[in-house]
Amino acid sequence: MCGIAGWVAFQADLTTRRDIGEAMTATMSCRGPDASGTWVAPHAILGHRRLSIIDLEHGGQPMVVPTDAAHQVVITYSGEVYNFRELRAELTAAGHDFRTDSDTEVVLRAYLHWGEAFVDRLNGMYAFAVWDSRTEELLLVRDRIGIKPLYYRPTDDGVLFGSEPKAILAHPDVDAVVDLDGLREMFSIVKTPGHAVYQGMYEVRPGTLTKVSRTGLTSRRYWQLRSRPHSHDLETTVATVRDLLTDIVARQFYADVPVGTLLSGGLDSSAVTALAARHQETLGIAEPLPAFSVDFVGHEERFQADVQWEDPDIPFAVEVAKHVGAEHVTIVLDSDDVLDDGVRGATLRAQDLPISTGDMEYSLYLLCQQVRRRVTVALSGEAADELFGGYTWFHDPEAVHGDSFPWHHPFAKAGGIGALRDVGLWDRLDLGGYVDRRYREALAEVPRLPGETGLQARMREVSFLNLTRWENFLLDRKDRISMAVGLEVRVPFCDHRLVEYVFNVPWAMKTFDGREKSLLRAAMRGVLPDSVLDRKKNPYPSTQDTTYEVALRERVARLCEPGQPVHQLVSVEGIRRLLDRPVGAYVMGGPWSARAVLERLVEFNTWMTTYNVRLELPGTEGKGQE
Repeated sequence: MCGIAGWVAFQADLTTRRDIGEAMTATMSCRGPDASGTWVAPHAILGHRRLSIIDLEHGGQPMVVPTDAAHQVVITYSGEVYNFRELRAELTAAGHDFRTDSDTEVVLRAYLHWGEAFVDRLNGMYAFAVWDSRTEELLLVRDRIGIKPLYYRPTDDGVLFGSEPKAILAHPDVDAVVDLDGLREMFSIVKTPGHAVYQGMYEVRPGTLTKVSRTGLTSRRYWQLRSRPHSHDLETTVATVRDLLTDIVARQFYADVPVGTLLSGGLDSSAVTALAARHQETLGIAEPLPAFSVDFVGHEERFQADVQWEDPDIPFAVEVAKHVGAEHVTIVLDSDDVLDDGVRGATLRAQDLPISTGDMEYSLYLLCQQVRRRVTVALSGEAADELFGGYTWFHDPEAVHGDSFPWHHPFAKAGGIGALRDVGLWDRLDLGGYVDRRYREALAEVPRLPGETGLQARMREVSFLNLTRWENFLLDRKDRISMAVGLEVRVPFCDHRLVEYVFNVPWAMKTFDGREKSLLRAAMRGVLPDSVLDRKKNPYPSTQDTTYEVALRERVARLCEPGQPVHQLVSVEGIRRLLDRPVGAYVMGGPWSARAVLERLVEFNTWMTTYNVRLELPGTEGKGQE
């Protein structure tokens, strides 16, 4: 895992601009605390910050392979390719000589051997840039699911790129400008593929190769979800899911540094932890697998069940760890921890945008920070809900059959949309119109199966929306926050083989026992305790401490003071309408809640100043914070 940055300019001599390339790369130091490197040529600068995971001694970057006396191919690479050992064997048989044991060199030599078709052979999570001096072309490549981030900004004579927007914003010619659609994207909980919020900046879409040459910039999708008939019966399907997961976890366990898991006590993380513990045992590792959970002081005592959370997590996490022989480690936080200005500032800088899920993001940062003290790699359970149908909106008829993104139904029920209306944002930004436009675009991308109708056809749509929009939102959050503390989080459920397979399993089979995630539960039967297998899905934990809401209200109240940057977007009267709600109205957390809107306004205010943001939209002053 690492951070990358770079600059291609065909009409400039970049050998005199190394300092700018180094400044861009330096913004990625949290992603790569172990080493740094910069490679410079007349028309290209490639920068790299390294988090050492495989071949700790020899895997430095940017990595260069000469092709002849006059030309080189160079890569700056972030991520992991889990099938690199098989690819290395194939390339060795074809005559390639390797000088490192890293997966980076395998990717580079795969490009030399297969050309652009090399992307079809990679299994992993990755975002990288390859500069080929023979053709003076830059390739920007992102993994199929979009686990690792990669941003770019076209220029008049080339491109700027980086793992995160902050690398591009470090270039002296780039200002942090956000227009109307950028604000809509930020407040709508949509996560449009390719959208980067900042004006002129884009994300490389998942499963996409973007090429930059003297003739311009082109992109092509090398992978996307396809619909096909599912031919397996239930028993075979369950066995296939179990076999795939076993292989995936084994592949993703490989590292030359300590590995652990993130364990909530839910089905997804428990499955990953159980399979990781089994694999560790087959490797003959005597020490128990460390499995990390997060909790809040007094959470179990004050816990109140609601539409999202049915019971506290920790007792189940403890039971799982004992069942599989893992070492359970609980990171206990209190309200002061998640209210700490340093933590909030670090979380904002990690994401380059105001937070969206409230205290969940601060607690995730603190969890990853503590986990990093013990391990460098952690396996996590992201994407199981999107794949197997775990969220409430997969099973709520109003959400399923509503004419919008299904997660907007709980957003409305939990008060998030109401809070946006109260503060004036919903109408001013026309968020309803924006959400509808993006929803129609997403529906047009759904791969249809001929002859498929009714509920099955609709559930294919719902699955596609979750896997290509909602999941990318969660993956981006997890990557950015974990990498801010130099922790590599791997996500076994995002292996494209599993995604392709489960996406095409009929909905009736995915819910064959009348519950959410039937297939995954059946695949893990006998591996996990029945209490965990039969437990209702809970989201990532959020504090229910009312003292947190009181402290948050105090911060929101300060937004009413004259001269606050947030006034370019919302009125003081709108903010006061939110504060007029009684204490206790915002206790429920999560991205759907009204409390998340309070959090977003506070962080928006800080972000405007920290990033010197200039808003370009009707009704604003159009000036950043000096």
